[in-house]
Amino acid sequence: MAKKACRTCKRIVIGNSCPVCKTSDLTTTFQGIVVIFDVESDIAKKLGITAPGKYAIRV
Repeated sequence: MAKKACRTCKRIVIGNSCPVCKTSDLTTTFQGIVVIFDVESDIAKKLGITAPGKYAIRV
């Protein structure tokens, strides 16, 4: 299955809906992936990420 990025929260998902924000507004067109383990990191704060996981850098 193809990886998709949620247009709302930018989380990388497999399937037809985002398990975090419950939307089905997904795209296969995204650039870069960042994996966040610590939501207190500078990168997570800069990207506005509040939960650990895989995220697209640009959707």
